[in-house]
Amino acid sequence: MQSKTKKLTVLAMLSAMAYIVMVVGRIPIVLFLKYDPKDVIIVIAGFIYGPLSAFMISLAVSLVEMFTVSDNGFIGFFMNILSSCALACTASFIYKKRRTASGAVIGLAAGLVLAVAAMMLWNYFVTPIYMGMPREAVAGMLLPVFLPFNVLKHGLNLGITLLLYKPLVVALRKAHMIPEENRAPGGAHSRKLTVGVVLLGAGVVITCVMVVLVMNGIL
Repeated sequence: MQSKTKKLTVLAMLSAMAYIVMVVGRIPIVLFLKYDPKDVIIVIAGFIYGPLSAFMISLAVSLVEMFTVSDNGFIGFFMNILSSCALACTASFIYKKRRTASGAVIGLAAGLVLAVAAMMLWNYFVTPIYMGMPREAVAGMLLPVFLPFNVLKHGLNLGITLLLYKPLVVALRKAHMIPEENRAPGGAHSRKLTVGVVLLGAGVVITCVMVVLVMNGIL
C-alpha cells in the first residue's frame, strides 16, 4: 500500500510539473506552432513506471490544458494526446524491455519517428477543420512547416530527456519516492549517464535550438 501511495504521489507530482512547464515554457517555432516541454516529463514518467503511466499523465495534462489554456477544444486535446503518447508510450515501452542506455536512446528515436509520422498524417486530416483552411493548403504546408516543426519538437524532447532523466531519478531515489529497481538508462547502480548519452542529448538540444533561432531570423 505504501509503495502504491508513493507511486501515485510521484505521478501526481510529475503531472503537475508537466502542466506547469506546458504553461510557462511555450516557445514559438514556426508560424503559429509552439513548442512546450511537457512531453519530457511524460517520457520520464514512462521510463520510471511504464507506458501506461505515460498515457495516464498525457491524458490528465491534456484534459486540464483543454479546459484552461487551450483554444483548440477537443481537437487540440486529441492532437496533444496523440503527439505525447506516440513519443512517450513508444519510448517507455521499448525502454521497459531494454533498460539500458541504448534502450533509452532507441526508444526515444523510435518514438520520435512515430510521433512525427503520426502528426504529419493527422495534421493533414485535422488542421483544415480547426483552422478553416482548404485541405490542399494544409497539404502544401506538411513538408515546409509541419515536418520541421515536429522533428524539432520531438528532437528537443529526446535531447532534454536524456539530460534530465538520471538527475531526476537520483533525486527521487534520495527522497525514497521510487525503489532502486526503477533504473536510469546508465544501469542499475550507475552514478552517472554514460558520456556518450550526455553528449548525444546535449548535441541534439544545441542543434535544435540553433535551427529554431535560424528559422526565426535570430541567427
